[in-house]
Amino acid sequence: MGNFVARAEVDVRAPRRIVWNLLTSNGSHPEIMFGAEIESEWRLGSRIVWRGEWEGRTFEDHGRVLELDDREEPWRLVLTHFSPLTGQPDVPENYHGLHFELDETPEGTHVTLDQDNNPTREAAQHSQDNWAAMLAGVKAVAERQAAGANRP
Repeated sequence: MGNFVARAEVDVRAPRRIVWNLLTSNGSHPEIMFGAEIESEWRLGSRIVWRGEWEGRTFEDHGRVLELDDREEPWRLVLTHFSPLTGQPDVPENYHGLHFELDETPEGTHVTLDQDNNPTREAAQHSQDNWAAMLAGVKAVAERQAAGANRP
């Protein structure tokens, strides 16, 4: 397909473990992935499914967990991702790779998300905008959880 990479980044004022657990857990949050319900066994090779509704249309995106490492720096999560809403055939060459890196910072966690296999700069920009919105949701939920964990 394409060689254009969409990159989204966010600084989260929450411990890296909270961000990691949020990215690697089942369930849904209205702020993340358009409120999609996420389901996976969270093991190498396991299937991951995102189910939800976007602009009045139901969707079921899917992929696989390719890397899941919270032992070495930076912590990495690598998934494949395919959305039938693209209208493209469900074949491997139409899948995107999602590469998450979580770096510990003095203020919390810096999250970088790269999505590969975008056919054009415009497609990469569209994906970047979507992933930036998703990471803004991760930031909101993680910071809320961190604030709750610090209350007596």
